[in-house]
Amino acid sequence: YLLMMVAPCVLYFLIFHYLPMVWNVVAFQDYSIRKGIFGSEWIGLDNFIRFFKSPYAIRVIRNTFLLSFMDLVIGFPVPIVFALLLNEVNGRRFKKVVQTIVYLPYFMSWVILGGIFRDMLSPGEGIINQIITAFGGKSIFFLGDNRYFRGTMIVTDIWKNFGYGAIVYLAAILGIDTQLYEAAQIDGANRWQQTWHVTLPGMKMIIVLMMVLSLGNVLNAGFDQIFNMYSTSVYQTGDIIDTFVYRLGLLDAQYGPATAVGLFKSVISTLFISASYFLAYKLADYRIF
Repeated sequence: YLLMMVAPCVLYFLIFHYLPMVWNVVAFQDYSIRKGIFGSEWIGLDNFIRFFKSPYAIRVIRNTFLLSFMDLVIGFPVPIVFALLLNEVNGRRFKKVVQTIVYLPYFMSWVILGGIFRDMLSPGEGIINQIITAFGGKSIFFLGDNRYFRGTMIVTDIWKNFGYGAIVYLAAILGIDTQLYEAAQIDGANRWQQTWHVTLPGMKMIIVLMMVLSLGNVLNAGFDQIFNMYSTSVYQTGDIIDTFVYRLGLLDAQYGPATAVGLFKSVISTLFISASYFLAYKLADYRIF
């Protein structure tokens, strides 16, 4: 019965994740829809060489790494700090209201949020620029200026996800033995000292684990977010591997080169994931099997 219960999940991964891997051979072919993968000419590594020689290769790789690492460095501490602050709130009803409000954006798609942010950040009638100009500043084109686009993506991504990420850390805090707090109080520790010497050490393992596992997604810079908010004017700082593959494969119908770029990303991501799980085992004693 247990095998029957898990069968739909196994079939899902086989059909939608493993079978499509057969089409990775397109990366090594001069692919033609008419000829198919069995009739298209085999060209070896030409598609990879073509990509790395193109003027876009360095740009999309740099943007992908920069957006991912900046989001990790800046955004990783936010849910931790939020969980610590929320843990200090005594009002149970107020705490639930705050949790609901900050969790809600996570369940909204970037299609919806992209439209909202486009209106809010509009250089003409956006509420953010109205506030800036009201204080004597100049209107900023957040989504059309390369100087501000990358920072805008990071801030909006953190805003969307930090509430949901705080759930893990709140659970870790609830798992800390209350007797440790009582002992700290007897020793004269104030709330800040209790947080520093009891709460944070109690969260140490889950913090290390989440940090290490985040490295596995370093090349996933957020296709949905970028795709719904970028434009040609910010390709210099906002064009990432996923958006480049989308344009190359679906818009320009260059299936071979697009598959080659996607396969390159998958190989690098696999290396990062393998390294992250190795570090998770060494630093946090976390293992899958």
